[in-house]
Amino acid sequence: MKKYSFLMVGILALLLILSGCAGESGGSSDSDSSGDSADKTQISFIHWRGEDKAVFDEIISEFEKANPDITVEMNVYPSDQYQGTAQRMLADGATGDVFTSFPGAQFESIQGAGLFEDLSGEEFLSNFDENLISVGQKDGKQFAVPYQLVFNMPIYNKGMFEELGLEVPKSWTEFQEMADTLLENGITPIAFPGADIGPNQFMNSMMMNNAPDEEVFAKLQNGEESLTNEWWVKTLEDFKLLADKGYIQENALGTNQDAAMSMVANEEAAMLATGSYHMASLLKLNPDLQLDLLAPITVEESEAVYEGINTATFMLAVNSKSEKKEEAKKFIEFLSQPEIASKYANETGQHLTVKDVAYESDALKNTAYWIDEKKTRFQPRFLITNAQIEEAVLSSIENVLGGEDPKAAAEAAQKIVDENRE
Repeated sequence: MKKYSFLMVGILALLLILSGCAGESGGSSDSDSSGDSADKTQISFIHWRGEDKAVFDEIISEFEKANPDITVEMNVYPSDQYQGTAQRMLADGATGDVFTSFPGAQFESIQGAGLFEDLSGEEFLSNFDENLISVGQKDGKQFAVPYQLVFNMPIYNKGMFEELGLEVPKSWTEFQEMADTLLENGITPIAFPGADIGPNQFMNSMMMNNAPDEEVFAKLQNGEESLTNEWWVKTLEDFKLLADKGYIQENALGTNQDAAMSMVANEEAAMLATGSYHMASLLKLNPDLQLDLLAPITVEESEAVYEGINTATFMLAVNSKSEKKEEAKKFIEFLSQPEIASKYANETGQHLTVKDVAYESDALKNTAYWIDEKKTRFQPRFLITNAQIEEAVLSSIENVLGGEDPKAAAEAAQKIVDENRE
């Protein structure tokens, strides 16, 4: 009986170990049903866009049919968790043979840790617009390839504007006149998700003409610039004006992105202070919406340099610690094929950096002119490469919206910058 008991205990322990090895997956391809999975190489693909899981499942299935000796296990994490833990997950090479990176602080940190495989010279780079992938370069090498082209500026209800006879404002004066007209008609001008992504998204278009120097945050980090100077104090004063005049909703700091999207979908608000990546979600909530993009011009028309914000992001990369680099590169090459990229673009509502993508949805077609016809600048926030300084900048916005004086908020943030300057 003792031998039998030891045997049962041993079996139970083995089952527990095997079940623990399964891990937690945010999504993966179907398991191999032919019984020859031992002959296949499985690669790990990690990213943060849960809303893209369904289309990635389809694309992975197509990739596995085209490459029957490779399977892909996909794991998806919340974006805030991904920013905090991706580098640690990559360190031993067991996870994230293919992974994605945000530009800015995360890219710099992962590159500094030596976790990017050098992709310079790979043939699939020719599938991308070379002008849109430079953000993935460092020291003359291509370490990551941005896949998405996002416009990080407010989405607005074009149909509502037409009904009210409103035009896109070309100055800060016109912006306030437009917002006043919306208020007079019982409409909140801007739905601002201050509880999560609002500050880090809306800050870009709010400051783009107050500080047209694209090196401003590099200079902040090396001590040549200060948040107490006019460009940032004015930006904080502009945020205060939005709150004081009711141009953003009450309790904006307690509003998350889903609640803000609902305000726009229900036509309670005219603009959503996030970016083009939410257009598809808004249309799912209300298919009758006519949408476009609108960045506030916080200076007079004659002083405006930029019309909007762009970001090349969702940067595809290969883990330098991976033992499956060639298979990983095959997956990125597959994603860069125009027909696959077109499928991804149209099913997720994203503009891409891949050449020859065929945009089919009205929302994508109607906003594609922002790619070539508008004067946009790369998202300033992603040019802050120090995470503590980035947090200080964003906190100063939150503090002003919470009632603090703009100059005092700028001074407090600058003290943190001084403590963390490179």
